[in-house]
Amino acid sequence: MATAHPTTGAPTPDEVTLRPVDWALLAVPGLVWGSSFYLIAVGLESFHPAFVGWVRIVIGFTVLSTVPRARTRLPADTRATTALLSVTWMALPLSLFAFAEERVSSSVTGMMNGLNPVTVVVVGLLAFGLRINTGRIIGLVIGTAGGVLIALPTMGEGSSSIAGIAMILVALACYGIAINAAGPLQRAHGALPVIRRSLGGAAVLALPTGLWGLTQSTFSWPSAIATGVLGAFGTGLAYVVHLGNTGRLGSTRASTTTYIIPAVSIVLGVVALGEQVAALAVVGSAVALVGAWQVNRST
Repeated sequence: MATAHPTTGAPTPDEVTLRPVDWALLAVPGLVWGSSFYLIAVGLESFHPAFVGWVRIVIGFTVLSTVPRARTRLPADTRATTALLSVTWMALPLSLFAFAEERVSSSVTGMMNGLNPVTVVVVGLLAFGLRINTGRIIGLVIGTAGGVLIALPTMGEGSSSIAGIAMILVALACYGIAINAAGPLQRAHGALPVIRRSLGGAAVLALPTGLWGLTQSTFSWPSAIATGVLGAFGTGLAYVVHLGNTGRLGSTRASTTTYIIPAVSIVLGVVALGEQVAALAVVGSAVALVGAWQVNRST
């Protein structure tokens, strides 16, 4: 039974009883973000990875600009942090994932993303003075072991695959920097304006490489549709739904959506793209998710 808020008498977000519509909305961001690796793969059939990384940012910025809350102006003293976020949250990692998928499968890319909560804590510990307890240490060890198990089969495929794994790890490290840096800014000014400002800066930063990538691309409708969906939903609307879930249901419940991302990427990679997924990598994905869960619960 939910307990009431001590001041208002209403249940706090983490205590609200979940309705069927709440369960559906909790799943939406994870389904969208898990599908993004499949959409990248389809986009790469005709488009250069530099163009895929840039155009999804432009589309995501355009979609978020239609949301009134996202257009809230941020103070001038936030520019340095949002510039950092433009690089580490958007421009660099979103491009790196596209380049990585030229070298490794969408399934492996999605499975490696299950390590995101772990890399956030590692970066927070090393660079942001994050306090760590025994539970988080256990989670880091488990998550790291899972990451190794995911990467091992792919790394045995040659230097190109190793480069792809390295790109994914750099992208995840960028996310670790961005999420730690974004936290205080989002709490002070709201998440949507921060994300939109970061996307706008990233669109400008990646413009030269994006336009160059366009000259290296050909056109096909499947790639165009996949990239459009990737930008509109994966880099746009999924954030709106996720942040709505956070406000209504609490951050702990909202974060559970990330646990379905690897499963979605595996299913789409195998069923839609015919990818082969090593059993060891699937085991590693499950281990990494256990590590991520342990990190998240040990606050």
